[in-house]
Amino acid sequence: MALQVKGKTALVTGGGSGICLEFTKLLLSKGCNVVVADLTLLPEAETVVTGDPGSERATAAFIKTDVTDWKQLKAAFEFAIEKFKVLDIVCPGAGVFEPAWSNFWHLDDGVDNDSTSSFKTFDININHPVRATQLAIDSFMRQKLGHGVVVIISSTAAQTAFLPTPMYVASKHAISDFTRAFADLEPKLNIRVNAVAPGRVKTPLWTQDKLTWINENFDRWVTPKQVADVMLDLITNEKNVGGTILEVGTDPVRAVQRINDPGPQGKGLTSEEVANAYTNVYNLIEEHYGKS
Repeated sequence: MALQVKGKTALVTGGGSGICLEFTKLLLSKGCNVVVADLTLLPEAETVVTGDPGSERATAAFIKTDVTDWKQLKAAFEFAIEKFKVLDIVCPGAGVFEPAWSNFWHLDDGVDNDSTSSFKTFDININHPVRATQLAIDSFMRQKLGHGVVVIISSTAAQTAFLPTPMYVASKHAISDFTRAFADLEPKLNIRVNAVAPGRVKTPLWTQDKLTWINENFDRWVTPKQVADVMLDLITNEKNVGGTILEVGTDPVRAVQRINDPGPQGKGLTSEEVANAYTNVYNLIEEHYGKS
């Protein structure tokens, strides 16, 4: 299956910034209506959603959504169909990069504590795309479209182990294999579920503390546009069958293999000053427990 996006409708969570904002802009430019579901919109995103009344591009709409709240997530699906009468593409793209308020190394120092009994990073990075995919498949089948596409955002972190952000790494490992589980849907139901695995992309997720892991004179950034272009290709290219995961660095895109994969390849995938990240972890441990 290869779905052309012109005249279609997409629901994009996390479209208020970063990769998913770029993806939203790309879809609109190709004639695809977009519902952006996010907590808020950056100024640029507000402009994108509002649009130019004189342009011939497709239409965008915004619905404030906490993707960890299943009722709000379902409401975003209902809003998309109510506004555009159809929903063809779903991108559960909202995610976090293990911020301090939901970080393995910040014990009970944020929203992850005994009263919540949850890890917000997992709620956003795993539970949300899993639930959104479930709702998407249900929506495609109920609409009797004969097609449907889900594009999930994984990461090259799914192919690595990284002590400073173990929950983020675990979430992306989970999402990659979750994506592969749906490979059989395309030949049977014409529903495609696949994922993009970007390397290092400069978005608001890279907070100031994490930027110390980067050597700007050596490391290269993958652009949000490069990732968005690959996400579109995952929808429109017949070669990208369901269950495909495409790695995006600054070099040519490659498919990530289920077994015997060599790991991230090329530039834009590693951080030269990664030792700083490990130092920060051990400093936190020492502050909390004292020297061993």
